[in-house]
Amino acid sequence: MTPERIDQSRQLLATPVLQLKGVGPRVAEKLTRLNILTVEDLLYTLPHRYEDRREFRKIAFLRENLHEVFTGEIITCGETVTARARRKMFEVVVSDGSGHVALKWFHYRKDWMEKRFKIGRRAVFIGEVKRYGPIREVHHPEAEFLADGQSLDDFKSADPLAFGRILPVYPLTEGLTQYAARKIWKQAVDLFALHVTTMLPAELLTRHKLLPLAEALQQVHWPDNEASIEQFERGQDAAHRSLVYDEFFFLELGLALKRRGVVLEAGIPFAVTHKYTKPLAAMLPYRLTEAQRRVLGEIKQDLMAPHPMHRLIQGDVGCGKTIVALMTALVAIENDTQVAIVAPTEILAEQHYQQFHPWFESLGLKTVLLRGKMPVAEKRHILEELKSGQVHLVVGTHAVLQEGVEFKRLGLGIIDEQHRFGVRQRAVLREKGSHPHILVMTATPIPRTLSLTVYGDLALSVIDEMPPGRTPVTTRVISESQRSRAYDLMRLEIKQGHQIFVVYPLIEESEKSDLLAATEGAEQLKNDVFPEANIGLLHGRMSAAEKEAIMNRFKQQELDILVSTTVIEVGIDIPNASVMVVEHAERFGLAQLHQLRGRVGRGDAGGTCVLLKSFKCSADGQKRLEVMASTTDGFRIAEADLEIRGPGEFLGTRQSGLPDFRIANILRDGRILESARQDAFAYADSEDFARNQELLLVLKERWGNRLELAGIG
Repeated sequence: MTPERIDQSRQLLATPVLQLKGVGPRVAEKLTRLNILTVEDLLYTLPHRYEDRREFRKIAFLRENLHEVFTGEIITCGETVTARARRKMFEVVVSDGSGHVALKWFHYRKDWMEKRFKIGRRAVFIGEVKRYGPIREVHHPEAEFLADGQSLDDFKSADPLAFGRILPVYPLTEGLTQYAARKIWKQAVDLFALHVTTMLPAELLTRHKLLPLAEALQQVHWPDNEASIEQFERGQDAAHRSLVYDEFFFLELGLALKRRGVVLEAGIPFAVTHKYTKPLAAMLPYRLTEAQRRVLGEIKQDLMAPHPMHRLIQGDVGCGKTIVALMTALVAIENDTQVAIVAPTEILAEQHYQQFHPWFESLGLKTVLLRGKMPVAEKRHILEELKSGQVHLVVGTHAVLQEGVEFKRLGLGIIDEQHRFGVRQRAVLREKGSHPHILVMTATPIPRTLSLTVYGDLALSVIDEMPPGRTPVTTRVISESQRSRAYDLMRLEIKQGHQIFVVYPLIEESEKSDLLAATEGAEQLKNDVFPEANIGLLHGRMSAAEKEAIMNRFKQQELDILVSTTVIEVGIDIPNASVMVVEHAERFGLAQLHQLRGRVGRGDAGGTCVLLKSFKCSADGQKRLEVMASTTDGFRIAEADLEIRGPGEFLGTRQSGLPDFRIANILRDGRILESARQDAFAYADSEDFARNQELLLVLKERWGNRLELAGIG
């Protein structure tokens, strides 16, 4: 297809919904609430379920928990009162000779209902069938009345959009009825779907039995009468599969080009001289695990190549990612370049600085900590030293990414806890040097389907082995009424010389919440429960100096219990801490709970994590706590988290760089994603692709801005 035809197609699909028949300014405003502005938006906003209106079901054979279409005559109707709640409702009983069913409305206008529903009238009803004991009921059904003497066949043929077929059910907004929505969508599909062009290579369409996009869109909105409604509801029909594959293929093609674009850039090839890494290895009090050595080997291969490294290290809490990052940093410094480490929180940046600083000092290297808020003169001095090359390693938060932070020669950027940062911030760090190597680290295990979409342009290394001596942390779920059991365990651990974390979800009492706050909790523990213990408090509103002072006291074992908010979620390393008590544990996400649990059991004593659940624990909260108690496997926890929360919330969509899929669902469509990725990466290296400028045009239009593909041609 020529670029002109593609452009013509784009213009047609960009037609505003206002130009459709029956869509005036008021309806257009309602569609805007659903993020629908153009005809293309309509085509790609799919039905969220389907109704089977191919036939009318006899009342005797109505199926429970399904939306059914049936017809009947009204035999009783009127306002009544529920026995238990003494609540008014309008009840209609209908029969078709084979049986009867009760229809109930709890929100209604009595005069309007009495005018419509009269004994002897016949109607077609649509709604979800429920059973309460021996009685079948439908609450708030749709009702379409037959005229006197009208046959069912005449009724059906009078409105082919409503009966005799599988009907789409669209997302609605206030003031937009399903009937009006169907008319609008039908018009868009009939007039514009045929202008949606398929750009996938013909060989892939044939191999995967995919439909052209125009046909897939027509089918997905208005399925054939022979279609399996169950398949359509699950998104497993050929039409859904074709649309999902198309969406995944172009994303993965973009990621393949992005990786290839990175590979084609000239980087700084490093020589591995062991000038600093060998002395450091001799200073370490332990040997690196096989997994750490394997990952270091993969990183060194990347660093020695003439192209920039783009690698993600994934590893569970406590697997030793930091030491791998330290070794990588030293290779960069051996090659006369500088290193920047970016962490998501000040406390984690400080933790990295405290860990790296002594090693670097003993090797004669200079490390600095760049904070968001620091005295102007001190900050200016650090920036000058960075620019002149006197600083070998800078550790900081987003402050490192700000304008005005310049390097003499940045050779390596390390981003910790990548799920807290967006794709854009990776690019900003890259621009601080001349194509520096980038190493990304995360302790949040990311299910494969997510990593293929969010980090698809990064090479992946997994540290899948724990250092010797790390025993799995025991997890106990204790309800509020059994709180004394948690205190008994804490008392025993303090007697044995160990330390304890107690974590709260809030800093101080708020009017909207009945949660115990960290400040109050610390006082209560001090005054009522452990008067003999030394207790400290750490929270996000403290200054950096105050936080550092408290953490140092805890490290030096001057404190028995550290009461904290989630500022200790990542990176804190206190080997003597053996118990983690999480208050209102059901309020935390699974990833957070897993991170918190990883703060204990780092020493010889092993660790116990006590999850205290409050009386108001929701079903989802209970599910999360059960997962935590059943496994310490970060990947299993991540999968469960993804299932409970969905991908956007799992990563925090705003920051995650998670693509906005119009149709694909990475939970449901994981297999299609794997296959589309394989095909896209292979196609990116083929001669066909090199000649296919039209495909590149479509790719740039769909994903160009999101994947920063502007420079790839």
